[in-house]
Amino acid sequence: MTATRFAALCAATIALVATTIPSNANDATFAALAGAWGGTGSVKLENGKTERLKCKGYYNPKAGGSGLGMAINCGNASFKINMRANLKSAGNNITGTWEEREFNQVGNISGVKTESGFSLKFSGAISGSMSVSTNGGSQTVSISTGGPGFRGVNLQFAKNG
Repeated sequence: MTATRFAALCAATIALVATTIPSNANDATFAALAGAWGGTGSVKLENGKTERLKCKGYYNPKAGGSGLGMAINCGNASFKINMRANLKSAGNNITGTWEEREFNQVGNISGVKTESGFSLKFSGAISGSMSVSTNGGSQTVSISTGGPGFRGVNLQFAKNG
């Protein structure tokens, strides 16, 4: 796997997991994420092949719940991801930065809250968009990008414990 393809998957996964917040949240937007989450999903590669993923997320709300520090680790036989992000919520807007530590990639996240979750854009080594829909302790995330390396990611998460 190329470093660019790996960076694209990392950026998408960070954006996706960092923004799985209930749409009715107020200034404490990220408070509901506190703790550990786990999930599975798939990545659709540029060549049309689909591979399964397994992920764990760790969330640390900050600034009374309007900020979030997070760490995401995903993997399968082909991929290993070690990501970090810092996000901030202000009104309906979400902004932040991400990094992938194994391949030294960085970028930005911006977006808005929607009725059932979020609509986001991410930039850096790659750019793309994503949608997040939450329902209680579960969430569904879809990411689209023009590549390189992959065309989309779909994940389902649940809060641990």
